[in-house]
Amino acid sequence: MQLLQQTIEAIRPPDATIHQAALQRLADQARPQGSLGILEPLSARLAGIAGTLDVRFRKKMIVTCAGDHGVVAEGVSLFPQEVTAQMVTNFVQGGASVSVLAAHAGAEVRVADLGVNHAFPADLPIFHRKIGRGTANFARQPAMSRAEAVRSVEAGIEIVNELVERESLDLLGTGDMGIGNTTPSSAIIAAFSGLPVRSVTGRGTGIDDAMLANKIRVIEQALALHRPDPSDALDVLAKVGGFEIGGLAGLVIGAAARGIPVLCDGLISTAGALIACELAPAAKAYLFASHNSVEIGHRCMLERMGLTPLLNLDFRLGEGTGAAVAMHLLDAATRVLADIKTFAEVGIRNAQER
Repeated sequence: MQLLQQTIEAIRPPDATIHQAALQRLADQARPQGSLGILEPLSARLAGIAGTLDVRFRKKMIVTCAGDHGVVAEGVSLFPQEVTAQMVTNFVQGGASVSVLAAHAGAEVRVADLGVNHAFPADLPIFHRKIGRGTANFARQPAMSRAEAVRSVEAGIEIVNELVERESLDLLGTGDMGIGNTTPSSAIIAAFSGLPVRSVTGRGTGIDDAMLANKIRVIEQALALHRPDPSDALDVLAKVGGFEIGGLAGLVIGAAARGIPVLCDGLISTAGALIACELAPAAKAYLFASHNSVEIGHRCMLERMGLTPLLNLDFRLGEGTGAAVAMHLLDAATRVLADIKTFAEVGIRNAQER
């Protein structure tokens, strides 16, 4: 756990002085105060993180973490596990939904294999960080060992470090790919919150009532069997999580330690972000919720972290699609702060000066 602990300890709060200066500039701009809604506090947060009033995202990246899940053997998904590996190839070829939306936002998509049940060629241009070829079926046994849970989180940290040191990185979006991964994500929020499984479990890829009832039963059975400790995020991850969810947590922690804002996507990405914030509460200052997913457990996760989603688009795809769309809002917020003139700059006296 040395890398994980060192990275958590390296997280520092954003610059409060710059944040306050940003709020003052927003208040002084030649327009009614508060007239640009959420873009105003959003821009001030970004300024505090970047340490400047003129924030520019020159290098935007979405990292889509992929992994398979043994719990699919319980009939919790409409799609076969092979689709995970097929979609990784689609991402690399630029044909996936997130690929198109990210390109429109000026962002690059990279895939990280944390636990796909497939042997990818070594020269495939992805992050090869496989912990195992899918987790165990957590309806029968823990999804992974505690050591594997740590390794999955540290793999995410390593990816951020590599991106920063080799390519630079100004804004990170997180995404996921993994057949069956709404099941561990729902289990994670149920474990932390103590809410009834039924109230945090949705239909994922569109399962019918009978499959949903089975999915709820499987999660309830796993929680009763393993009793994950809500005060120990690694225990929750190990018992009912996923390798890619651990990787997503590591991305958030790693980016926060590097002073980089993170846009998390929907249910699965937010499950990773929740693990990250339970491990490192200071990371939340760098975290932004891109949208409010159709999945009911997503809202509970956001409420637990005190995050307000930027968009409400009825998305339920994952991949990082919500993060890609929300990048446009973050870009707009930076220009609102830096480029809109103040009353003094345009030579207009506001009402308070008359």
